[in-house]
Amino acid sequence: QVQLVESGGGSVQPGGSLRLSCAASGIIWSINAMGWYRQAPGKERELVAIITRIGTRTYADSVKGRFTISRENAMSKLYLEMNSLKPEDTSVYYCNARNNQGNYWGQGTQVTVSS
Repeated sequence: QVQLVESGGGSVQPGGSLRLSCAASGIIWSINAMGWYRQAPGKERELVAIITRIGTRTYADSVKGRFTISRENAMSKLYLEMNSLKPEDTSVYYCNARNNQGNYWGQGTQVTVSS
């Protein structure tokens, strides 16, 4: 099992920045990739960014050039640096980890972008 706890959400004005963190515990040695997803009210959960154990990064087109995903080498911590935030980035952001047994999710952290 892998346990994930997010932190760092909050409210910010358009154009502002936030940094999300995710602490992983449990069998972190088994994690192949970690990522951030988000879900706005009435919408499906969508991929924001993924990073693999070897460091390969994938971003949603909507966040390319504005968001940066990073992690500690042991896959014990995951980060999402979010810059130039827009109102449409408002969502609950979820940390995800996957291994050969399946997917694990954090409880989510709210990000609100509003003037």
